[in-house]
Amino acid sequence: MNLSRTYSLLLNSETPNGLSLLPHTLQSLATVYGSVMPSWFDIQEIPITADSPNDESSLLKAVQNVHATIDKEIAAGTNPNNVFVCGFSQGGALTLASVLLYPKTLGGGAVFSGWVPFNSSITEQITPEAKQTPILWSHGLVDKTVLFEAGQAAPPFLQKIGVGCEFKAYPGLAHSINNEELRYLESWIKARLQSSS
Repeated sequence: MNLSRTYSLLLNSETPNGLSLLPHTLQSLATVYGSVMPSWFDIQEIPITADSPNDESSLLKAVQNVHATIDKEIAAGTNPNNVFVCGFSQGGALTLASVLLYPKTLGGGAVFSGWVPFNSSITEQITPEAKQTPILWSHGLVDKTVLFEAGQAAPPFLQKIGVGCEFKAYPGLAHSINNEELRYLESWIKARLQSSS
């Protein structure tokens, strides 16, 4: 899997077409490949399991970039409750960290084929407001890049720290996103958007 194909979106109801793209990944070390390449943060191994090592230092740098984009949208007048951060694979892991470490409640975070990219020590930084941000987690049962077990470990972890998570498993889906997931994401976001008036 080429991690440069990581997708992340910042969705809100006030921008044209309700969509702003987050910045593309920067060139970063990807230890798993032994080189610098497009990557949000360092990854030590593939496949990613529930017990894979985490590089919190490079993760937190990436989180700062996402937070700067969110801050810009909010400063432009977007209601934080209408900001949705969504990501696939490494972008999904970054989505989770970004919404949980953001100091305000956001509309939601949607993780596709992601994993929990930090250790429990980071949970001390999660504000009560951030714990109110809903999480949608979608994962394919036959994902061989980010194993299903890595995604399945997230809901109990999140529940333990007081964060709500809706988990959806997709039979036959490998490391990709399908139309069924995207249709559900659309309805999930629409149900949570708040009027700008």
